Amino acid sequence: MLSSTHRGHQALVHMKRSSAIPRTSPSIVRRLSTSVHRQDALVTRPLPELIPRPVPIPAAPRALPVPYLAWPRTPLGAPDEFWRPIPQWKDIPLKDFASWRWGVKNAVEAKKDKRDKLMDFLHAALPEEVPRAKGLHGLQSRLEFMADVVTGLRNSAMSVRIMPYILSRINWTDPANDPIFRQFIPLGSIMIDDHEFCKLDSLNEKNDRPVDLIVHRYPDKALFLPTSVCPTYCLFCTRSYGIGANTVEVTKEHYRGSLDKINAAFDYIESQEGLHDIVVSGGDAFYLSADVLESIGDRLIASKNIERFRFASKGLAVAPHRFLDQEDPWTDTLIRISDRAKRAGKHMALHTHFNHPNEISWITERASLKLLQAGITVRNQTVLLRGVNDNVDTMSTLIKKLGKMAIQPYYVYQCDMVPKIEHLRTPLRTILDIESQIQGTVAGFYIPKFVVDLPGGGGKRPASLCESYDRKKGISTFTQPALKSKGRGDKVYKYYDPVEFTSGP
Repeated sequence: MLSSTHRGHQALVHMKRSSAIPRTSPSIVRRLSTSVHRQDALVTRPLPELIPRPVPIPAAPRALPVPYLAWPRTPLGAPDEFWRPIPQWKDIPLKDFASWRWGVKNAVEAKKDKRDKLMDFLHAALPEEVPRAKGLHGLQSRLEFMADVVTGLRNSAMSVRIMPYILSRINWTDPANDPIFRQFIPLGSIMIDDHEFCKLDSLNEKNDRPVDLIVHRYPDKALFLPTSVCPTYCLFCTRSYGIGANTVEVTKEHYRGSLDKINAAFDYIESQEGLHDIVVSGGDAFYLSADVLESIGDRLIASKNIERFRFASKGLAVAPHRFLDQEDPWTDTLIRISDRAKRAGKHMALHTHFNHPNEISWITERASLKLLQAGITVRNQTVLLRGVNDNVDTMSTLIKKLGKMAIQPYYVYQCDMVPKIEHLRTPLRTILDIESQIQGTVAGFYIPKFVVDLPGGGGKRPASLCESYDRKKGISTFTQPALKSKGRGDKVYKYYDPVEFTSGP
């Protein structure tokens, strides 16, 4: 009412001054003027606004509170110094154990041409007696167990190299049944004969190698392998033909990334207009020096055809403290590459490899937090292994722990058909059953893809998309519509279960 009267008065004044509009009768003007003057005390006050002004939001404090997982300012007061029960490291403080340089120096290896650090370690870490592996029953002495390891080493396709962190996560009172021990140290007593179709290059990678260091199988994606070294060697390595030191069973076809080979690899990458995605693996990108890592990252960012790339490393699982080591430049280099990629409109990610929840400690959580705060995407690829993670409870727990650390569960792989690990392979029905039962137990966006990397070079295919699966004979068949070159268009790929799980001819 007030605002309406005010506007009417203004209009009348305007009309009175205008020569184009007839003058209003003086008596009417007097009546309106009297009405308005009665409201003078109100009219002269500021009129209420139709839309209230927003209430100011107080400025955020300059210093944000430190997250509860932040790396401690001093090495004192570690939540759990889990490495101290190991006799050799009982007096090692956190500042040393968390040092990448100390970890490399104290990695435990078994090589033919060097002092056997593995046997020295086992002799000190093992109690007088330990249980035998599940299914064998009873106890064995320390020396019997060590002899079992020696037999395993003689029959393994992989040499042994293990970082102190992951050794510290093993239960040394029962190593034969420990899910971490089973992945990295062989025992002759549990090994079984290979399936007749197992082979070293089970994925036929060498057939898709246009130049050294490159595996180009998919139309828009390629593997770049600049190193054949890892911080820790897995017994089930898909590239056991070229990774690690020679063993009694296997003379390795090492691929070393010289400057000339790296440049030739990039020449190939940049010549392929349809190639948009590069996985930098090996070996392990963790063993690229910081300057080489940065050089590779910058070159990929500068390559016009490359839209995204990933560094593949098991480092977060086997040596997470490196990500927190302020004296080591690798992590800061990775973060710089990620930032540059974003500014260039490209995407960089870190792909890591956890297989069991016991691999995760408070150090892992803090390392993951640092990567999260730096804006780095981290995805995980798990391998399904018998006696390690081949049940719903273990797999579900692992996925939930990864999710809590903002690590995306990406793939769960059926174990490849490589030699000397038949005791670790599972039948296809295991991965199918776990995938079926895990639905609904975790958030949908955290459910990984359960896949088979098809023997013979067929690439990845969801396990559930098998064309057929004879559970008695243990034979599953797959096709790969995405791959047409090199006679793959109509090819049928077969995956074979371990013989002990079959019951037909």
